[in-house]
Amino acid sequence: MTQIKTRTLGTTSPLTVSALGLGCMGMSEFYGTPDEQGGTDTIHRALDLGVTFLDTADMYGPFTNEKLVGKAIAGRRDEVQLATKFGNERLPDGTMVGINGSPEYVRASCDASLQRLGVDHIDLYYQHRVDQSVPIEETVGAMAELVEAGKVRHLGLSEAAPETIRRAHAVHPITALQTEYSLFTRDLEEEILPTVRELGIGLVPYSPLGRGLLTGAISADAGATGDRDRRRSAYFPRFQGEALDANLRLVEQVREIATTKGCTPGQLALAWVLAQGEDVAPIPGTKRVRYLEENVDAAAVDLTGADLDALERAVPRDAVVGERYGDMSSIDS
Repeated sequence: MTQIKTRTLGTTSPLTVSALGLGCMGMSEFYGTPDEQGGTDTIHRALDLGVTFLDTADMYGPFTNEKLVGKAIAGRRDEVQLATKFGNERLPDGTMVGINGSPEYVRASCDASLQRLGVDHIDLYYQHRVDQSVPIEETVGAMAELVEAGKVRHLGLSEAAPETIRRAHAVHPITALQTEYSLFTRDLEEEILPTVRELGIGLVPYSPLGRGLLTGAISADAGATGDRDRRRSAYFPRFQGEALDANLRLVEQVREIATTKGCTPGQLALAWVLAQGEDVAPIPGTKRVRYLEENVDAAAVDLTGADLDALERAVPRDAVVGERYGDMSSIDS
């Protein structure tokens, strides 16, 4: 197996993480049946392979994913760069309340996350979505207080627009921006990526495999498998009808290039994200050890300039059909 190297996110408040992280959300919710044991086994195997950058959030479950991650890293906390998020407020029954960036909520959410995770500090604490009703200066000001108190080491934003990022960074150094980025989602290249690089902020791409589309494992017949898999819903337009058919044709072209490279389509897609810069640390999610190991081996796929050009032709930036989400209103723009 490939042993994962490290990368550094941020320059003003730098955090060294494994070049490939692990998104833990699907272990508890959204992508089919939750699997606590499978998730725990996957986290343990990840740490053994040097994948030490773990990503969770309070809203996953809700609240159960942080507990799963906390139990899985017990006794190995010092190996882990632990990231979690607040801001998408949910009730224990799963009801979505809305986006909350109030300073009081920031403080309460952090304390609750620390308790669920069973740790005394969070390495990277993100605002999960930007609250349009609260000035970002107030939210980040409260997050900065958590750093001063020793509860949080580094701050991050997720799905934030360039101007929001600038305003936040002026209050306290932002170490990383987490946003969707893959061969299938490249809109951040216009303004967001230049902004974070200008400010010395690292990039943490989520869904670097296009929510599984780029693995080649999703078919037009079944869409995304499993009744509890949210990808089957209209919330993800790229998985519906003619859009799915069009996007799967793109995946076939990725598969052809992967075959010539001797790797899987998913490994090729991950290698493409890793090739976008040393300030990029993607967090593909899985609850299965075998998929984790496949993802880890993507780090050994060496892409030449010709390979990158071939992928550019196979998946032109605007070729993917469908919005990222059925409702984009929570995305800061």
